[in-house]
Amino acid sequence: MKIALAQINTTVGDFEGNLDLLKKAYQSAVESGAELVVAPELAITGYPPRDLLLKSGFIEGNLAALESLAEGIGKVGLIVGHVARNESQTGRPMLNVVSLLQEGKVVATRAKSLLPTYDVFDEDRYFEPAADNRPVEYNGRSLGLTICEDVWNDDAFWKDRRYEANPVESLVEQGAQIIINVSASPWSLGKERMRRDMLSSLANKINRPVVYCNAVGGNDELVFDGGSLVLSEAGKVLGSGSHFAEDLVVVDLDSEADSLPVQPDDMELLHDALVMGVRDYLGKCGFTSAVIGLSGGIDSAVTAAIAVKALGAENVRGISMPSQYSSAGSLDDSKALADNLGITYDVVPIRDGFELMKKGLEPVFEGRPEDVTEENMQARLRGLILMAASNKFGSLVLTTGNKSELAVGYCTLYGDMCGGLAVISDVPKTMVYDLARWMNRESEVIPHATIEKPPSAELRPDQKDEDSLPAYEVLDAILERYVVENESINQIVEAGFDEQIVRRMARLIDLNEYKRRQAAPGLKVTSKAFGVGRRIPVAQRYKG
Repeated sequence: MKIALAQINTTVGDFEGNLDLLKKAYQSAVESGAELVVAPELAITGYPPRDLLLKSGFIEGNLAALESLAEGIGKVGLIVGHVARNESQTGRPMLNVVSLLQEGKVVATRAKSLLPTYDVFDEDRYFEPAADNRPVEYNGRSLGLTICEDVWNDDAFWKDRRYEANPVESLVEQGAQIIINVSASPWSLGKERMRRDMLSSLANKINRPVVYCNAVGGNDELVFDGGSLVLSEAGKVLGSGSHFAEDLVVVDLDSEADSLPVQPDDMELLHDALVMGVRDYLGKCGFTSAVIGLSGGIDSAVTAAIAVKALGAENVRGISMPSQYSSAGSLDDSKALADNLGITYDVVPIRDGFELMKKGLEPVFEGRPEDVTEENMQARLRGLILMAASNKFGSLVLTTGNKSELAVGYCTLYGDMCGGLAVISDVPKTMVYDLARWMNRESEVIPHATIEKPPSAELRPDQKDEDSLPAYEVLDAILERYVVENESINQIVEAGFDEQIVRRMARLIDLNEYKRRQAAPGLKVTSKAFGVGRRIPVAQRYKG
């Protein structure tokens, strides 16, 4: 059987646009000789629809779109994800389903069995799990239709399983000859390798071909990489989709070739994920341009380079806002970056405004020495300038803080945290440097001086980040253990880290939850990001 995987980039709630993508992909697949076409999970609604699912008109619109789509489907079937009503008198009112469309109608519908409710997933909030799942007959073949999480629970691959049920084994026991999985699986570093290994293990264990069609594109914080796969019953890759690009993959299940593609390295994947995340966030929110504060530092440089790849140099504006504490080198580095990228570049000094604000506050602050207050005033003046440019030009401000800074609160509310999208907020500082060096692999994009100089906020004379923080290699290692792995302070100390440093960093991470609650949405690219997937109370006293 020749199967086509329609790896499309949908937009949440854009029924008309999503249908157009599905129809075009279906037509191309038919012209390519496909006998069956597979589209991603919730392809009609876009994923994740979240609380739009609570709007009755949303469900009706999705069902009307399904009916319209079915009318244009001929002899070649289309398997597509959407939302259905739960007709039972008990349970949640909706089902996350996949339907087979053929000859102008919906031939069969199956619901998702395993509903993820962890990290960024909240499906148990909306959907009722499948009561059962039976194979579907199609052109003499028995198809096992599954949705995303349904294939993520096989005991041959996972030592610790989240669910008792194994939907795939049940389908095979009922005679399914091909397992088809429609998916919307968000990407994080290393996930594409783990996913391939998992599906290969599954196919080999059940001795059945596995067809996996994944969504691609950015929707809010989540970035979907595509990377769709078709595996033989021996677990060999028969075909694969591109990463971070729409694709139509046509594969003959009867072929024997192992077509394992060359895998991009982590920095290339991270770069492409961030570029797609920026492009889709702005595009799907109606923005065409961005403005970025350029400090001469590594974070703003990398953010600007990503924005140029996503939007084009003509749609990116960089603004340097020097104070009396800014070094000449920082201005030179910002100008060099702007020249390298070919973006519009403005210099708006804040010294006079800062002095005016200090003078205006003298009666209020009388008798008190300058401290972090005055440092934050500079950051907030810069935020004012960036938001003014945003209003004047209709551009979205991209914030430039990294994960390490956001973790310990090395950022200013209503200052450098002002903006609509936090591009690298899930990228630790050490990884930002790795990404910058990767960007410079062929020619200088990020000025070498920016990479080589010690990081500094430049809010007071001769300031360096390491005046108040440990080396970023140490901080990032603690951050990984404390935030991502949820290790206790004692466990981290036992691993060889200095106890005083660990306790101080853990305290900073905990104390600054209130700042992160007010941060711009950030693109999730690691296994645990600050944001919707990490729900720590602000008012709490647990220490450990």
